[in-house]
Amino acid sequence: MPAYGAAALNSLRQVVAEIEAKDTTVLEYAGRSLALGIDFIDTALDGGFAFGALHEVAPAAPLHLGAAAGFALALAARGGKMLLWIQPEFAGLEAGGLYGPGLQLLGFPLQRLLVLRVKHPVDALWAMEEALKCRALAMVVAELANDGEAADITATRRLALAARDGGALGLLLRHRLSGMPSAAATRWTIAAAPSQPDAFGGLGRTAFDLSLVKNRRGPIGRWNVAWDQYEHTFSALSLGVAQTAGDRPDRARLARTG
Repeated sequence: MPAYGAAALNSLRQVVAEIEAKDTTVLEYAGRSLALGIDFIDTALDGGFAFGALHEVAPAAPLHLGAAAGFALALAARGGKMLLWIQPEFAGLEAGGLYGPGLQLLGFPLQRLLVLRVKHPVDALWAMEEALKCRALAMVVAELANDGEAADITATRRLALAARDGGALGLLLRHRLSGMPSAAATRWTIAAAPSQPDAFGGLGRTAFDLSLVKNRRGPIGRWNVAWDQYEHTFSALSLGVAQTAGDRPDRARLARTG
C-alpha cells in the first residue's frame, strides 16, 4: 500500500470512528433499497436503488456533468445518512469540487458530507472499496474522469462485492459515457431537464432527465423527474410506458411520454 494511501485510510478511519462515537446505531441496509418515491420508477427498480450494490451514473454529454453529480447528491440527501465523496485530482481539475452553498441550495446538509481527495483513479477505486466495507457509511460516491477506464469489469466486481459485504450503496460517477462492461446493478445516463416555473414565473425545482440503460432487477427506461430540495422528494414530470418486449417481459424498454 502506498504511504499516502495508508495515511489517507488512517485519517478516514479516525473520522468514521468519531461518527460512530456520536451515533451508536449500526447501519444495516442489506436487502433494502433507497426508493425515489415515484411508483413506476421504483417498480422498475424492484423497490429503488439497492443498498449492498454498485450503481453507475454518467452525463449524457459533458455539459450535463453537473446534472449527474446533482442527481447523486439528491439521492444521498434522500438517504438521510453520511456520504463519502471520493475525487481524484484530475477529476477535480477537470470538473471542479463540491461547492458548499450550492449543496445547501440543493438540500444536502454539509454536516453529512465527507470528502476524500486522492491522486489517481486507482486510488479512488481502492478507497471506495475499503469505504464500502464500513457500516458507518450509507453511501459512497467516487468520481472518475473521462469514461473511467480504470473501473473495468474486474474493478467493478470488487466494488460490487465490497458493497454487498458492507451493505452500503456504492455509486460510480463517470464524467463521460462508457461502453465498458461493468458489474454495476444499474447504469444511468443523466441530463438536465427543463424545470417548471414557480408560481411567480421564476426558476422552478431542479429537474433531471433520467435514462436507465442497465437494470438487473427489471426493465430499463427514461423519465423526467423534479427534485424538491426542501422535502427531499422526487416527483414525476413524465410517465414511463412499456414497449413490446424484444426477448422477455422484464427487459421491456420504457419510453418517455408527456
